[in-house]
Amino acid sequence: MSASIEVGAHTTGDVPQDSEEFQTIVQSIEGVQEPETRFPSSTRSSALPTDELGENNTTSADRESSKDQEEEKDIDNEASYYWDASTMAPLSSASAAAIARLRAFTPPPFPLWDRLPLSRRAAVLLLLYADKRGDLRVVITMRAASMRSFSGHAALPGGKADSVEETPYQIARREAWEEIGLPMDDNKLPSPFRIEHLCYLPMNLARTELVVRPCVAFLHADHREKSPSPTSNGDQDAPTADEALIPRLNAKEVAAVFTAPFYNFLRANDEVTKHDDGSQEKPPPGKWYEGSWTNWHEEPWRMHFFYVPVNNQRVAKPGSRIKAAVEGKSPDDNRNAINPEDDEDLPPPTAALARGGDEEGEEERYKVWGMTARILVDAATVAYGEEPEFEHNSHFGDERMIMGLDKLGMLGEKTKKGSVFTQDDLKKASEAAKKASEASKM
Repeated sequence: MSASIEVGAHTTGDVPQDSEEFQTIVQSIEGVQEPETRFPSSTRSSALPTDELGENNTTSADRESSKDQEEEKDIDNEASYYWDASTMAPLSSASAAAIARLRAFTPPPFPLWDRLPLSRRAAVLLLLYADKRGDLRVVITMRAASMRSFSGHAALPGGKADSVEETPYQIARREAWEEIGLPMDDNKLPSPFRIEHLCYLPMNLARTELVVRPCVAFLHADHREKSPSPTSNGDQDAPTADEALIPRLNAKEVAAVFTAPFYNFLRANDEVTKHDDGSQEKPPPGKWYEGSWTNWHEEPWRMHFFYVPVNNQRVAKPGSRIKAAVEGKSPDDNRNAINPEDDEDLPPPTAALARGGDEEGEEERYKVWGMTARILVDAATVAYGEEPEFEHNSHFGDERMIMGLDKLGMLGEKTKKGSVFTQDDLKKASEAAKKASEASKM
């Protein structure tokens, strides 16, 4: 495989095998426990009326409010969002080269996918877009606390197949629609957006006994190859971003949507962001990266922990669903507000947007780890043609382990919900994979 990374010197057993980290090392959707979702308030007012204060007299509440408003303004001026083309720029030369490498990447053949039963198939969407500087960012979700598997964990949009006819990319796009409202049909994307499927990455093995195909795609924000449907009077009438791309979160599955700098998944420290005035953005307290080696699949396994700053962006969280979206009534009519779970036939609720870490008790960094982190490191390695600054496994994905499990007959139709592979299962699969590999060399 091209662009593989050698495993440097390491020690095993850094993470106890009975720890939470070890038990959730391979999973399709994971991350950090989110605090209870609260709907943000945009009201920031002074404590006293202005006529009770002198012109130059301000209270601490006034100063705090002014500071908060300046911070909000800085976010609005600097942050970039995948649903707002005005916050995007043309690709930088490094980003354009990264997209070209991904477009040219072809994973090794994996015919086992076509033989897998429906209950074993899954896919995730790694969606990239360009920010205001033309650098690539990636869209990440936080799983809802109510989810049966990996609740409250960071994830790429994705899930299980609905039919054996679905391709991995179709699975990933459908799940992205169900989770964050990203249209499945490219013809329903508003101008100037279009989504290009760049490549597949090698298969990954989820602890929940699923075979997961990462699908890398790029969200273009230009007018090329975009043909909105003409109206009856001959004018082009494309939907706005608010209508089609602003996150519409399924509150049963997703607690939040945020983004992270794609290139930084090769770096051991925070991204250094420079503003237009030359000043540098100060990251919140804490580290960007931590890592350790352990034994998994009877082989050395690098565990990556990324702590993504969210205090410099608007984090999307489930908002109230409004009947007006269906009935055409004024969105300002609060009498139309209903519970998002009242009617499954209604469209997903438009997300509420708030600065990350702005709510009481909420962290200013979201943790991304496990299989999601590994997929991001693999993808960034392919994209930028660089080795990570930290140690990493020498192979992408888990295809050898998956083939070993198949040889042991352990990838048949799933019969029990919530079942997971045990350490003994993976040890046997590793031994089977090694024997098969040795036999193929004879």
